[in-house]
Amino acid sequence: QVQLVESGGGLVQAGGSLTLSCAASGSIFSFNAMGWYRQAPGKQRELVASITRGGSVTKADSVKGRFTISRNLAKNSLYLQMNNLKPEDTAVYYCKAERTPSDYWGQGTQVTVSS
Repeated sequence: QVQLVESGGGLVQAGGSLTLSCAASGSIFSFNAMGWYRQAPGKQRELVASITRGGSVTKADSVKGRFTISRNLAKNSLYLQMNNLKPEDTAVYYCKAERTPSDYWGQGTQVTVSS
């Protein structure tokens, strides 16, 4: 069973930075893709950024130029560097791993950006 554990969330002022980490229980290279999603209160969960096994990156328009997704294969970890945070970035952030036919999710980490 795959386990994903997020960390790094917290409270930050607008304009600040945070780095989220997602530690996987096995080799992340075995996944077709991994990504970060977020869900704000009363809203649907949405894609923030994802990276395929081959390294192709997809980002939501709202985070382009501010967020960077990366991975460390040796540490079986996925990261999300978030800069110039805005109050609208406030949400629970989830790590997701895709390995056909299943998707795996972490428990989420709260990010709160104060104005």
